[in-house]
Amino acid sequence: MASSSHPHPTRRTLLGGVAASGAAVAAGLTLSGDAAPAWAATGASGSTQGGGRLRTGAEVAAADDWSMLRGTKLGIFSNPTGILRDTRHIVDDLATHDDLDIVGVFGPEHGFRGSAQAGGSEGDTMDPRTGLPVYDAYGANQDKLAQLFTKAGVETMVFDIQDVGARFYTYIWTLYNSMVVAARLGLSYVVLDRPNPIGGRADGALMTAGYTSGVGLKEIVQQHGMTVGELARFYNGEFLPEAAGSQLDLEVVKVQGWQPDSRAQEHGLPWPPPSPNMPTADTALAYVGTCFFEGTNISEGRGTTRPFELIGAPYLDYQWGDRLNARNLPGVEFREAYFVPTFSKYVDETCAGVQVHVTDQRAYHPIRTAVAMLVEATRYDEFAWRQDSWDLERPFWIDKLSGSPRLRTMIDAGADADEVVGAWADEVAAFEAQREPYLLYPGRRG
Repeated sequence: MASSSHPHPTRRTLLGGVAASGAAVAAGLTLSGDAAPAWAATGASGSTQGGGRLRTGAEVAAADDWSMLRGTKLGIFSNPTGILRDTRHIVDDLATHDDLDIVGVFGPEHGFRGSAQAGGSEGDTMDPRTGLPVYDAYGANQDKLAQLFTKAGVETMVFDIQDVGARFYTYIWTLYNSMVVAARLGLSYVVLDRPNPIGGRADGALMTAGYTSGVGLKEIVQQHGMTVGELARFYNGEFLPEAAGSQLDLEVVKVQGWQPDSRAQEHGLPWPPPSPNMPTADTALAYVGTCFFEGTNISEGRGTTRPFELIGAPYLDYQWGDRLNARNLPGVEFREAYFVPTFSKYVDETCAGVQVHVTDQRAYHPIRTAVAMLVEATRYDEFAWRQDSWDLERPFWIDKLSGSPRLRTMIDAGADADEVVGAWADEVAAFEAQREPYLLYPGRRG
């Protein structure tokens, strides 16, 4: 591995068991050598050679005794999801190897060990299990990240965090910011890839430049349909040349045995909650749509046992669910539900609404479903869009979640769900073409 004070060596990166060209070059990857390392040995379909169960990038790297991480000073960006199949955390495993030099662990939103609620972190600590320094990187801008990486003495950054497939989930922007900083500092970067739990479908409106924020820093669609490894390649090719002045020395350790048409529940992988309000893979599937309700005066189910699946407010009633079921939306049914949140909106108040029950994961379109839910919710006089007094120029939180004012203004003007969804069809098609050179796993069928 290269240090921050020496030029990067050329690398071999194998995509599907053959030397990469085209897509790899577009992503800033260079090739050398004649043999694939063990951690890159995959069949042409992305499945393990000879068959077998799915293996995450972390498992593939661990099986090769972490050989690609020797001889460099390591920084690890991770959280409770960075585990091996036996649920050991990768940092705990890496720390047992005397030939690996870990100089710092970096915690995103919710912290490295995951104890903080939404919008929180754990602060700078010493990890009691490993004795390693843990740096609080949540909310750190690129200048602050550069200070942290330099203070720790990082030469190679390793990223292993489970994403959930939604643009507004902050970990993918932790990835982006840390990649920009690594490129500026001349660091190497390794992504230990994990499946996208909601599959490879792209959907939703494109972020627009005027509405970027911590829940959407760059122009990608709402349901990006990529793994974090694919996103890293996309960032490297599309955004880093401008943001950092150059592409990054990047390696992605691929998942073996993953098909983008699958869903998380089909793999038997353990599911440590990526954040406190993401308790199950079912939550992730709903979240990419129902997170819209964060931008309204309707509870998105925070403070309940089924966040983003239980949706309601004190002013709603059983008719909301009846009207939604009458739409016969594919792959989903709405159960009349009542709940009392313990924190966030409507604490200790009874909310009426629905529980979103997905009956067919492939037929279900979470964003289209959530738009229909919003359209029906506007029938109630009490419905309102959440406003942020601290941002007078862009006061509506829904605009930051959806990428522009279009969703809000179309619904306010009386547009139905299909009209709203149809407004971003061309954007999705263009994004699918843009992301194509960076994809690592074939089999996307929408």
